[in-house]
Amino acid sequence: MSLGVGEIGLLIVLAILLFGAKRLPEVGRAVGDAMREFKSALNGEHKKGGPKGGSGDDMGGG
Repeated sequence: MSLGVGEIGLLIVLAILLFGAKRLPEVGRAVGDAMREFKSALNGEHKKGGPKGGSGDDMGGG
């Protein structure tokens, strides 16, 4: 299932009608941040903890 030019145009028009032209950059930024956070959560990366957080996962032992 792929989106054609007509469907993308309709989505853009609907977004402008719903959010208004002034708020579209803000909404796009928020969606981008949410997607970035979701991807990092799937990969196991944490913004605040990070690898320097001392989780102890990569410590050798036996």
